[in-house]
Amino acid sequence: MDFTPTEEQRAASLLAAEIFGDLSTPERLAALGTSADPDLWKALCAAGLPGAVAETGLLGLVLMLEEQGRTTAQVPFAASCVHGLLALGAHGSEEQRARLLPGLWDGTEVAAGAFARTAGAGVPRPVPSGPPTAGAPGRLTGTVPVVPWLCEATLVLVPDAQRGLWLVRVGDLGVDVEPVATTAPWSVGRLTLRDAPAEPLGGPGPHPAGGPGPHDPYAEVLATARIAFAGLQAGVCAGALARAVAHTTTREQFGRPLATNQGVQLRAAEAYMDIEAIRVTAYEAAWRRDAGMDAAPHALTAAWWASEAGKRVVHTGQHLHGGIGADLDHPVHRHFLWGRQLDAHLGAGAELLEELGTLLTKELRA
Repeated sequence: MDFTPTEEQRAASLLAAEIFGDLSTPERLAALGTSADPDLWKALCAAGLPGAVAETGLLGLVLMLEEQGRTTAQVPFAASCVHGLLALGAHGSEEQRARLLPGLWDGTEVAAGAFARTAGAGVPRPVPSGPPTAGAPGRLTGTVPVVPWLCEATLVLVPDAQRGLWLVRVGDLGVDVEPVATTAPWSVGRLTLRDAPAEPLGGPGPHPAGGPGPHDPYAEVLATARIAFAGLQAGVCAGALARAVAHTTTREQFGRPLATNQGVQLRAAEAYMDIEAIRVTAYEAAWRRDAGMDAAPHALTAAWWASEAGKRVVHTGQHLHGGIGADLDHPVHRHFLWGRQLDAHLGAGAELLEELGTLLTKELRA
């Protein structure tokens, strides 16, 4: 395994860091409130960063999402790349790619994914009201309570009860979007489908469905999303720790910086090791996916570290700020909210471990 970024991946990461650093400032985020940042999204798309994912692969996307996480920039970068660009690139038909990818590259189209938090979480998924026929769209009925970035999306990737994947156009008759308040400002929405028109990802005809397999689009998209959001969590945590280090090295108590206290140093060191664990497991999973190898168990491992360790890190970042960390307007509190939202989105550690154990048991029996 070699996680050394290629020239393209390094260039994309550096450009992302520059754009996020310049435009996603604490002052700008405070003015946005819970809204997404349309100007930042336009800047990212004008720089070609969403389209660069085709060249940089999932590992390149993870590197760019780390930079987003450092600044908690309010744009649907992960959702649109995973459930739009990468999903269509891997599983869309030639016609769908030609029709939809240009809009996803330039930002006029934004994709979201109406996926359950974990495969066994029991979140209701829309089911087709009738089998689609060749040349005609299918119809979906059902509700997905929480869809990140749905309120910014124009296109939604929706799995049905049989793990088939469908593309739904926001604004079509029978597609209702209701804003939902969550911990972090992710423009989350509740998706309700009432006999809504939908087209199967990959176009008309038979598609993989049923149990997971090496070429199961549902499993591959879910694994890709877990890896991407784990990379985002690595950045969120790194940003929280950087703010904590800056605070404790300048804030004095009893005539000396807080950072000179051994307890502060130990908490920061533990947080650093947790961040490295999130990062390396996300890198490995992304590298395997880009290499065409099975990444499902590695995606679950990365998601577990991002959920469990990420939660510890953002709590540490807030704790090391003392009372200031509880200030809703302080930048570190934003990292805390994002970290907890990613923890909830990826799934509780026990759920992820149960799914990982089931997956590994099946592989051993096979």
